[in-house]
Amino acid sequence: MAEPRTAAFLSSQPLRVIAAGKAAPHMAAALGRLAPGRVRGGLVAGVHLPARLPPGFDGFAGGHPTPGPGSVAAGRRALEIAAGLPRDEHLVVLLSGGASALLAAPVEGVSLEDKRGTTARLLEAGADIHALNTVRKHLSRIKGGWLAATAGRPSLTLAVSDVVDDDLSVIGSGPTVADHTTYGEALAVLDRFGSRSDYPKPAVAWLERGAAGEVPETPKPGDPRLARSAARVIASRLDALGGARAAAEALGYHVAVREQAVVGEAREAARDHLDVAAMLGRGLQRPACILSAGETTVHVSGAGRGGRNQEFALALAPWLPHLGPAVVCASLGTDGIDGPTDAAGGMTDSTTVSRARALGIDGPETYLRANNSYAFLSAVGDLVMTGPTGTNVGDVQIVLIADSQA
Repeated sequence: MAEPRTAAFLSSQPLRVIAAGKAAPHMAAALGRLAPGRVRGGLVAGVHLPARLPPGFDGFAGGHPTPGPGSVAAGRRALEIAAGLPRDEHLVVLLSGGASALLAAPVEGVSLEDKRGTTARLLEAGADIHALNTVRKHLSRIKGGWLAATAGRPSLTLAVSDVVDDDLSVIGSGPTVADHTTYGEALAVLDRFGSRSDYPKPAVAWLERGAAGEVPETPKPGDPRLARSAARVIASRLDALGGARAAAEALGYHVAVREQAVVGEAREAARDHLDVAAMLGRGLQRPACILSAGETTVHVSGAGRGGRNQEFALALAPWLPHLGPAVVCASLGTDGIDGPTDAAGGMTDSTTVSRARALGIDGPETYLRANNSYAFLSAVGDLVMTGPTGTNVGDVQIVLIADSQA
């Protein structure tokens, strides 16, 4: 049930809606059901759009994980909606995973290609979402609180979080939330993940101008332009874990949940996770299920294909026999898309390495060095294919340990 403030907001005035992210079409439709007769229209920016949108909505198919032309068209339209709100309308912003790439409005002198190049370089270098969005916010006219500042009207943001700590200033790069980061910190991100010469010159030049005080900073906490903007998280990785736990228990598993988020370089986080899973598994009856969630990163140095979940699952494969003869581990993106592939992730078990050896396939390390986890997992039949799910609350890891006598 909606919180009282949310319910009052949705029932008091006509609403204009900006929905961006992988769940945007579903969220816009759900809002229409929650506030019947009050939604006057708006826009939906997503990756996969349905054939029909709610009445009064414009649809924009954007790019992900780097923005595309549709992302810029959506960003331009969102700013027009915010700036042109009638006095009797309130603004509702619906955010979900992917919104940063799907709603783009580059600053003056920075092109879409400059933003794409900057984003791609940071992703390849293994930047986490906080670092990535620090830069994105400072190259944008819509992120980092600018959308709410442009509106100048009461606004409510409801977010499905794909960020580990549910930081509203990071989800979708915080278009309606005050920004704590600075141009100087954005430049430090570039320096940390390479050097400034690795990035498009117009993007670097704009950030340097910002650090020198030549262009305005993003709206900060206490900015009066954000005084009538409220935001809250309505779903997160904890909901995914709760659903997974209920499903596992219904199947007869004894379940433990790793409370700490799984983060860091995927192949390193995998080895650490195995130690945690072994510890949690020792206290469980069999069959056992250990659940966790989070979001890892991959530093791309090879020319192969894969994603963070596939790397995580493959890195675990050589070590799974240490947990027992019947152990399975899956690492999956809840959006059904892992990196630039058609897989949701990977599912390896105690026999993965021996099955590969029987097929004449090199060991996991060879494929990990080339960032080519997709090829290995595909060859042994250990890819997980779900197709796009239409939402995103990060990644989920599942370790199953059967009774050794089974």
